[in-house]
Amino acid sequence: MSPLSWDGCAPATGRTETVREIDTNVPGLALRVTAIGAAALVAAVSGADRILLVEAGAERPDDAGPVRIRVEWRLPCTGATALWTPATGTRWLPPSWNTPRTASLPSGAPVGSLIATGDAALCTFAVGETVLPVTIGEGAVEESGEFVWWVEHELTPGGEPLRLRLDLTQRHFAETLADAAAWWAALVAPVAVPDAAFLPVFCTWYALHLDMTAADVERLAALAAPLGFAALIVDDGWQTDEVSRSYATAGDWQPAPGGFPDFGAHVKRVQSLGLAYLLWHSLPFAGDRSEAAERLAGHTLAHLPELETSVLDPGSAPVRAHLVERLAAAVEAYGVDGLKIDFIDTFARYARDQSAVAVGVHRLLAELDARLRADRPDLLVEHRQGYVGPGLWPYATMVRATDCPHNAVENRVRCTDLRLTAGPLAVHADPLTWHPQESPEQIAVLLQSVLFATPQVSVDLARQSPEQLAALRFWLSVGREHIDLLQRGGFRPHRPELGYPLLEARRGAGLAFGRYAPVTIPVTGEWELLLVANADPDPLVRLRFGQEPGRLLISVQDCTGAMLMVTGSAGDETELALDVPQGGLLTVRRTR
Repeated sequence: MSPLSWDGCAPATGRTETVREIDTNVPGLALRVTAIGAAALVAAVSGADRILLVEAGAERPDDAGPVRIRVEWRLPCTGATALWTPATGTRWLPPSWNTPRTASLPSGAPVGSLIATGDAALCTFAVGETVLPVTIGEGAVEESGEFVWWVEHELTPGGEPLRLRLDLTQRHFAETLADAAAWWAALVAPVAVPDAAFLPVFCTWYALHLDMTAADVERLAALAAPLGFAALIVDDGWQTDEVSRSYATAGDWQPAPGGFPDFGAHVKRVQSLGLAYLLWHSLPFAGDRSEAAERLAGHTLAHLPELETSVLDPGSAPVRAHLVERLAAAVEAYGVDGLKIDFIDTFARYARDQSAVAVGVHRLLAELDARLRADRPDLLVEHRQGYVGPGLWPYATMVRATDCPHNAVENRVRCTDLRLTAGPLAVHADPLTWHPQESPEQIAVLLQSVLFATPQVSVDLARQSPEQLAALRFWLSVGREHIDLLQRGGFRPHRPELGYPLLEARRGAGLAFGRYAPVTIPVTGEWELLLVANADPDPLVRLRFGQEPGRLLISVQDCTGAMLMVTGSAGDETELALDVPQGGLLTVRRTR
């Protein structure tokens, strides 16, 4: 392989660098490894079938200064249509000089995929570091028409080398990302996720915000349980009688005396309805008017005057002890079934030393997990998008899309991104919310947009019309009836550069599609049950079969589940077009 110019793909350091270019025997792939501040470089590439494992380490010099390893690689940028990363947003191809991103336990995940026409992954990469920061650069090189990546990581003295997995098989990008997640799974402790993590959740946040009492929560819980919800998240507001949007009283994590005078009895009343009870906590915050702020003064990363709070330092043993004790009280003293743990990414945002904070967050989560799961191994623990890497997996049961109220498209995209690399965790939607006058059809569209995730909902259920409640009840029932197919099946999103206009899941003899644009649906492989949720205003749903499907039983339901049509088909055609209203469901069964 002839050496290529690497100018501009990684920053100069001003320190001693040892560089080695490596021949991978993969046409078009150029790869090199750099050790920064090292006495010697050790690097090797293994693998076959265009899946490579790069391991790069270094000998530390006598002065014991920090040693960084950087791996850089590039490919011809031919046919590329999108760059997929866990940070939901535009799928544009950035220039190589774009600002690098940093992934660590409290922020992001070290993974990405360059996608070409037909959803084929030109290159999917993952780094085997699950806790400490990894700096990632990626972008198109203007001068050469190539795409270049670099990952850089500081080696821990006596620790493991940097491990980089490259998938150049050009399979569907979702398959390559699923394989990357499976590779990660071998690097972390086994994760047991209870079935309850995949069941629908009612959340208080958008419905009540901070203006809540025990009576308000119980009123909504009584309305939610008959609709098909299995859990209730009591969000911000339970710990304060204030209703302003500051965090001045956060940090003590004790029930507000005015709104929740007997918290244990309140929790039991909600649980008696058949709902699991989860309680919100924001770990980083010690509000200006909290006892925690005074007790933990000097153990903070920053003060945020606009939010009236300080950000605690997770590397501090007193901080960790305080947080473990307060969160454990929710479970041990009040009997809640789970915790919503929020704002972990805030630790990283205000850290001067990203490595120290990542280690501190890891210790905090591990100490909390050891305390809580000793008595409650089935405890439900939710974290949120933004900190979604494999280092989180041992300490969570579900991850949620970050806030996007009233936005069906954004919720769909964020849930889809989470599904691709969440490993064993249940993926939850940001709570769906809507105006009291919203149409049943559009409520159905909101639910269809998160069909392949666990739905969360947050509206005042008492203000909903019978038709609105019917749409909610119907789509919650569809999700629960087909939970294994929709949430645990093989997942294949289509056209990321267009915002995933078609989503697909397959499990056993079941096949399901979410249709979010007027696209033809390709029905391939073996199946006995086909579901199509039509979220697009165009009612003409076109199915293209890979082969003659045989005799079919076809039904169409509207957004509330009312049956509009039941018919049969000889199944001797490879294309079928049917009218399915927006918010409706098409069900096709093979009858042979």
